Amino acid sequence: MDATAATAARRGRPAARLPLAPILIVAAAPVSLGVALAVGSVSIPLHEWWTALWGGGTPIDREIIWHLRAPRAFAAFSVGGLLALAGAVLQVLLRNPLADPYLLGISGGASVGALLGMLSAVPLSGGALALTGALFSTGLLSLIGRRGIAFDPYRIILAGVALAAGAGAIVGLILALAPAERIHGMLFWLMGDLADSGNPLTAALVLVGTTAVCTAFAADLDALGLGAQKAATLGVAVVRTQWIALACAVAATAAAVLLAGSLGFVGLVVPHLVRLAGYRSHRALIPLAVFAGGALVTAADTAARSLAAPIELPVGSMLALIGVPALVWLIVRLR
Repeated sequence: MDATAATAARRGRPAARLPLAPILIVAAAPVSLGVALAVGSVSIPLHEWWTALWGGGTPIDREIIWHLRAPRAFAAFSVGGLLALAGAVLQVLLRNPLADPYLLGISGGASVGALLGMLSAVPLSGGALALTGALFSTGLLSLIGRRGIAFDPYRIILAGVALAAGAGAIVGLILALAPAERIHGMLFWLMGDLADSGNPLTAALVLVGTTAVCTAFAADLDALGLGAQKAATLGVAVVRTQWIALACAVAATAAAVLLAGSLGFVGLVVPHLVRLAGYRSHRALIPLAVFAGGALVTAADTAARSLAAPIELPVGSMLALIGVPALVWLIVRLR
């Protein structure tokens, strides 16, 4: 029995598992990607879609599927996986069930940078400034949130909340000063937008790398969930594990925000749903959360660009419509 499951059992909450949950979660990934490639504002008959999927059919069908829908679908999956992974790591790292990727203010710093880039209207400046804002917030978080060389979860939480509040104030000022013709794009970015996501390769590489690192440290993360002192008595290098986990969470959050803007609820809800299925060990929790988060954002993005076509809805709004009922259900279930 792993440390987290043992703790649950001692508290009278045995970690009963739903045996089909991993199969359903993993299967949801290719299904959501397939639907994303098949559905859109342009209707393609099923047999023509299948032919174009394997390199046949008309050049227009292949262009729509492989150059328009496929990059966006894989970007959505990468973003969902990154946010779910960051949420799962932060919840055990900070020992706070409400921790999510936006708690640390990283997305707030990236939002300020991206909006300044949109305000300046300089080509390609938005992504560079968003990355600069995310790195600046990370630097401040690391400076404020440590006690010597040690990691202090409470200082990290307080610093993150303060940075997020400050970034929100700056965002409000930018929106108040922005020209009317740029407000629409700024609001879409703040609500989550994959329309201009571009090449998802970097985000996918970050997802693979952070997933591999966090899975390799799964046993240490399980022990860390019992508290730093207990983890140390079990032989865990607590400070090293904490900073590695924080670095993975920050990298995952920054990569997701740079690709899709601000998307909420994924990092908060998805890890809890996987835990409710009985998979609390991080060796299973992290990959299952990545698959579930990726499938969720891919499905939400497909709905956002298809339900009111040719009008495109914000992906963040679609996620909120899914996430709010799920969060309410979690609150009732985990009373």
